[in-house]
Amino acid sequence: MDSPWASYQDAQKTFDSIIVHKTTLADLKKLKLDPEANPNITILNYSDVIRRFIPSPSVNARDLDAGVEECIAAKSACKGYEVDQKSIKRQRYGNFWADFLNFKRKVDVVGWRFNGIILIKNDVVIYKLTGGQPAIHELEENMQPLGPFQGIDSVR
Repeated sequence: MDSPWASYQDAQKTFDSIIVHKTTLADLKKLKLDPEANPNITILNYSDVIRRFIPSPSVNARDLDAGVEECIAAKSACKGYEVDQKSIKRQRYGNFWADFLNFKRKVDVVGWRFNGIILIKNDVVIYKLTGGQPAIHELEENMQPLGPFQGIDSVR
């Protein structure tokens, strides 16, 4: 499935349009934040929310954001959506034969990764949080001096 967003900035704009204590579940569906339509959205239940926001007993629930505290107090009347959307493109470059014969492979990796959490109580958003990587750029280079013969001994 294609991403509902072309860039990190598009995903962030979608989250920016969410208004806490006003945006409804129906509004989220219009914004393409529907776990039934987008496989990159995980539904969080009450215990998932607690594990994410209170990872250890040393974290006090009263120190959390008011929306998170409200969700934890609501127990099963609250649920969450966790969005994990990414777009990564890998482009090989360099000498075709060196790559094909597995001597030297160069790959340019570019893209973005967006993470967001939405907490919903009584079909209304009570909390939102975003993060991620607006720009990913990595260069991978793999050299094997023996090329296709590099791993023959390890096959036995």
